[in-house]
Amino acid sequence: MRVAVVGLGGVGGYIGASLAKTSNEVVGFARGKHLDEIKKSGLKIVEDSSSWYVKIDARELSEADGYFDVVLFCVKSYDLKSSYEAISQHIDSNSVLISFSNGVSNGDELRKLTDSHVLDGCIYILSHIEKAGVIRKKGKVFAAVFGGEADSTKLLSQIFDEAKLRTKTPDDIKTAIWKKFIFISAFATLTSYYDKSIGYIYENHFNEAETLLKEIASVARAKGIEIFDEVEKALDVASKVPYDSSTSMYLDFQNKKQTELETLCGYIVKEAKIGEVQTPLMSKIYIKLQTI
Repeated sequence: MRVAVVGLGGVGGYIGASLAKTSNEVVGFARGKHLDEIKKSGLKIVEDSSSWYVKIDARELSEADGYFDVVLFCVKSYDLKSSYEAISQHIDSNSVLISFSNGVSNGDELRKLTDSHVLDGCIYILSHIEKAGVIRKKGKVFAAVFGGEADSTKLLSQIFDEAKLRTKTPDDIKTAIWKKFIFISAFATLTSYYDKSIGYIYENHFNEAETLLKEIASVARAKGIEIFDEVEKALDVASKVPYDSSTSMYLDFQNKKQTELETLCGYIVKEAKIGEVQTPLMSKIYIKLQTI
């Protein structure tokens, strides 16, 4: 299989480096100093007690060539459409596409753009670019969760299995994506708002975290998705991740970069209005974060 990993950041860098050790032909796409360093020295993965390097064919998206059987979009949600358009000439209706971007509607967005096989999915991982050419993964958390058309799901499972990357393929993938979204939406929102780590939020703003999680679950319920059981589970996860763990949106706010505020906060506020659900805390924080 020829696999494209679009975006070699915290998520795509770890996945791409792992896939590069398999029998598949893997091409990773990145940009700037990060890309330059990967081309020069390879991609370094730093885990809690170990680190490793891998050589990977890394390029800019404009340098894509040939045909890709599988495309993994590991870019921020706001870059999904432009990334698809950049690689669309190198896929066809037989290609398998999946977005691991944050959010619950990325698969639907891709299906509006393509006649390729589109899977829905999400990733559980705590990782980020530590510096150019280096991905820092914190803790043992990793799971690629995806589903949809059976043959495409099986193909992607085989690719991840060869890389020894943990996967889950639930029958109800939409609910599974919301189960991940509820955690990242709540804690991305609160870490960004308070300028603090997940551990700090859990210890010092527990009640607000619980309230925000319940607001998100209420919006999901209005859309026919039941995830209230995830409120306590999300709080439990927050209590167990490394204390200084952050979120990608919080890091983007810190680094004055474009953020996924609309995907992780604005989406809930807008969908709450449609479903006539009250989300006072999320609405308050969303308004504040728009001014940062």
